[in-house]
Amino acid sequence: MSGDEWMGLGYISVPALLQYLRSAESCGLARERLLRECGVSADMLVDNNGRLPGETLQRLLDYVLPRCANPLYGLYTAQFIQPGSYSIMGYIAMTSSTLSEVVARMMQYERLVGDMGTSRVEPEPGGVLVSWNCRFQDARTRRHIVENVLASWVSYTRWIADEPDRSPLAVRFEHAAPEDRSLLRHYQQIFRCPLQFGAPHSGLLLSPAMYHLRLRQPDSLLRETLESHAQQMLRNIKDDYRLSDQVRNLLRAMIADQAPRKEFIAQQLGINVRTLHRKLSEEGASYQKILDALRHELALKYLTEEDWSIEDIGRRLGFSESRSFIRHFKAQQGVTPGEFRLRRRQDEALRAGDD
Repeated sequence: MSGDEWMGLGYISVPALLQYLRSAESCGLARERLLRECGVSADMLVDNNGRLPGETLQRLLDYVLPRCANPLYGLYTAQFIQPGSYSIMGYIAMTSSTLSEVVARMMQYERLVGDMGTSRVEPEPGGVLVSWNCRFQDARTRRHIVENVLASWVSYTRWIADEPDRSPLAVRFEHAAPEDRSLLRHYQQIFRCPLQFGAPHSGLLLSPAMYHLRLRQPDSLLRETLESHAQQMLRNIKDDYRLSDQVRNLLRAMIADQAPRKEFIAQQLGINVRTLHRKLSEEGASYQKILDALRHELALKYLTEEDWSIEDIGRRLGFSESRSFIRHFKAQQGVTPGEFRLRRRQDEALRAGDD
């Protein structure tokens, strides 16, 4: 199948689609009719490594949502989550040591589950935000998919950590709260934390304790074997997902947790440092340029939106001391971080005065 055929809504893995099918069947809908409506034969669901166009899920939801009589269909689809629902990534998560390791690996391997959305990790005051940006633009479909993803994350985390009562600090949805406010109790039953609707991004705000939560079945040897296989599976996916994008995603996932090291990034990608440099050069990029650009992007965000000290921001960006961060920022921006923050606040005060 050519790369052009996977454009549009991306793709969904067979195990991930099966989660939606099981949920639809629980609503009393017949599998045979469901498969006909979304243009899928039973044979196409046999291969757990198989991928189907994202339009398949769109057609499934277009058929199911008017018929299931459940305005929270996506939310409750999370109860059908299994390790296999995340393909090989689910088993890699099971054998990881901490939740922060799972998040970093999720950034790397989520394309094996599907590319209908992308994850991001950013520190926030008192926690870490793990967000997910959905590729679907149809508002109704997008709402159900987003709610399924976030509820599945929470459910699976509780299971692999053997912490059934563990909850995030908050869950955020970019869409509005349901008009029927009585439905909010169902969200509370699942997430058991404050709900924020109409947020800039959909995601989970995790406490540091939850982000570094130790998992119940760490197995480094098995995880390495699984990752080796996952890396080969990624290499077999032929599309326009560049190595520089993968490096950037990995750096974003780990930058707040540890000082970035290109040796670690190369290891996570299943290549050596020399190959990393060569392949990035072929894309007109370099490891240092990607790291510098990411650090600068996050520095501007933190200086503008947060009240963290210059030292704290530098530490969150992986600098060993604040002087290094200040030199780096001035080389990029022409002013020190303190001067940049002061000018932004003065500009905001002037605009407020004009209003």
